[in-house]
Amino acid sequence: MALSPMMRHYLEVKEKHPDALLFYRLGDFYEMFFDDAIKASSLLDLTLTGRDCGLEERAPMCGIPFHASDVYIAKLVALGEKVAICEQLTEPKKGELVKRDVVRVVTAGTIIENELIDEKKNNFIACVSTLDEEYGISWADITTGEFFVKTMPSSYEIIEFLVKLSPAEIISDEFFYDLSRDLPFVKHGILPKFYLKDAYSFNFINAEEELKNHFSILTLEPFNITNSKVAVSCSGALISYLKETQKHSISNLINLVRIEDKGYMDIDVNAVRNLELIKTMKDDKRYGSLLWLLDKTRTGMGARKLQSLILAPLNNVNEINKRLESVEFFAKNALIRQGVADMLKSVKDIARLTGRISNGNLNPRDCLALCASLEVIPSLKFHLTGAKSTLINELLNEIADFSDITTLLSSAINPDAPINLKDGGFIKNGYNQELDELKKLSKNGQILINEIENREREATGIKTLRIRYNRVFGYYIEVTNSFKDLVPYHYQRRQTIANAERYVTEELKEVEDKILNAEEKSIRLEQTIFTNIKATLFNKIAELSKASDAIAMLDVLNALSFVAKENNYVKPTILDADKPLNIVNGRHPVVEAITKDAFVPNDTIADKNENNMLIITGPNMAGKSTYMRQVALITIMAHIGSFVPAQKAEIPLTDKVFTRIGASDNLIFDQSTFMV
Repeated sequence: MALSPMMRHYLEVKEKHPDALLFYRLGDFYEMFFDDAIKASSLLDLTLTGRDCGLEERAPMCGIPFHASDVYIAKLVALGEKVAICEQLTEPKKGELVKRDVVRVVTAGTIIENELIDEKKNNFIACVSTLDEEYGISWADITTGEFFVKTMPSSYEIIEFLVKLSPAEIISDEFFYDLSRDLPFVKHGILPKFYLKDAYSFNFINAEEELKNHFSILTLEPFNITNSKVAVSCSGALISYLKETQKHSISNLINLVRIEDKGYMDIDVNAVRNLELIKTMKDDKRYGSLLWLLDKTRTGMGARKLQSLILAPLNNVNEINKRLESVEFFAKNALIRQGVADMLKSVKDIARLTGRISNGNLNPRDCLALCASLEVIPSLKFHLTGAKSTLINELLNEIADFSDITTLLSSAINPDAPINLKDGGFIKNGYNQELDELKKLSKNGQILINEIENREREATGIKTLRIRYNRVFGYYIEVTNSFKDLVPYHYQRRQTIANAERYVTEELKEVEDKILNAEEKSIRLEQTIFTNIKATLFNKIAELSKASDAIAMLDVLNALSFVAKENNYVKPTILDADKPLNIVNGRHPVVEAITKDAFVPNDTIADKNENNMLIITGPNMAGKSTYMRQVALITIMAHIGSFVPAQKAEIPLTDKVFTRIGASDNLIFDQSTFMV
């Protein structure tokens, strides 16, 4: 016995994706067969059945409705599985095998569905490698278009950075893959298991070519990575992996940014954890962290930007002062501050909408959200005209004029557009004359059907006669059994059901042909129009990405001004690195915000020439740890560009912050308090 043609094709596709569960589209279901079916039925609690496949034994099979696939894919990805989605590429035709192929491989780091990712967090995928005794990490978020690379002198620093970055997925070369198998961070679920990528992808020449092809350039010099082979290696391998899984160019990754330590304060993973910058130590919650306190942003992209700023404070006096100047401008202008906040509430996540354009899964409602967001831009720019802030004006210059896009989308997309493109109804009346005529014919067709129904009911005397429609039989006349003796001879029987008979007439078939052709042509034309709209938006990806990043930064600066005004913070003075730290009446920002009792302010003076070490003593719960964290947080907030909780704050430029507070040692990572 031989395999059936369909099952043979299934196995051919499966052979190309041995490490993924293959969702094979059959009609309205994704089916899985053989080992995939056995595994998926166990993981998803699905009923395992069988299907004739040409062999003596039936193939194990299980399936899910395609319209509910997102939920099942999310469960599988959360369990560390990959899912290869094999779609039908042609319409079913009698005697022909439907063409199918994998259109996308879904992994934890390549999820693009809005419902499956947190709007306030990046969904990073990272790639790590080593070359010539140098270590590199590249990371990207395909939903926002962010793409970075960083090099480090040791593998330990790479691992620490991964913990701080918290990527959803990590791919690696053989060195890091072997290292990860005994890594406590992986064993205890702090980091996901590393995925071993082929050595070919990490080869410098191959990786360089991959990057050049992706960015359509002749040299990588604009990205400042030509002096580091490992930076090229891990970045090129990451692009290669993304193209393999997404099956298309990742067009919203328009820039590769090299992160260098000299421009940023270094905060290691222990400091991030002990200072509770992003989440609390006790229960890993956002509430009670510095991020929770500072996040008054109005957009998802602003919230993500703020988190990135907290994890990478600036280490440049001029850049810090530019941010402080912007926050001060908003803080001093209440009407502008509130006006910007109100406008930003109407702005959706332009970064992720741009990602949907790039990833090819943009739907009509996304277009409406994008249009509404871009329509805010002229008012936002006008509101900030003449702002006495260098950074605000620089950001405004990054935001292009999108009036052509808003005009297109507002005139083309139906305000009540459905998400699904399958049944049409998403292009506005009046946008396309041919489409309007087809819709009119389709609509009048229903009037014709109603006329035929009324005429036949009167002619036959059958009161219950109804004309109905389904996809299998088209239009048909339905007569209940109690009246079937009155059915005329020219009625042609189509189907018998429990309580009725179904018929057609020559007239009904002719009308059906006109209506269905009009409907089919109408839907096809709408889909063609929408494809053209997406092509227009595709050409705007670079401008949209720049605009979203600038709006996100404006959102953060405005949010920091709200925090400053609400909590009576002051603008810190940033000094050269050799100057003393001087905080007058400093307060712990989070403790002050959470506790109802008044916080007792404290002074801090630290001079590297005189008071270069402070020894703090006192009983349990006297506030030693709070005082230490307070100084660190005020210093970090100042370097972010935020106002700080104090009466006065003179903060010297600080390149690193180390903290080890309390008795919460890293025993699960086999590290004692002394070792840490």
